[in-house]
Amino acid sequence: MLAKLKSEIELVSRHLEVIRAVVEHQPIGIMKLSEVLDLPYHRVRYSLRILEQEGYIRASPAGAVATPLASDLLSGLEGEVDELIDLLRVIKQENSRNL
Repeated sequence: MLAKLKSEIELVSRHLEVIRAVVEHQPIGIMKLSEVLDLPYHRVRYSLRILEQEGYIRASPAGAVATPLASDLLSGLEGEVDELIDLLRVIKQENSRNL
């Protein structure tokens, strides 16, 4: 059950790594992004597709560019991650009490 959650977190982490690189190097193509991040081409392409579907990036003739939603996501990320950490702490505490 938790293996799937861990896998999803790792995937989101990669998407965030890609979006940060796009913001830093925009416009940037898939091959250059793959090189910058040292990630396989197919993984970068998948992350770019997901990020584009969600509206965080858009394609341009020169490569991927970030949208204003990307800035919103990154600026609010710390707070959202803190909320997730708090939820996990509650789960951990409840489990400790039931042992």
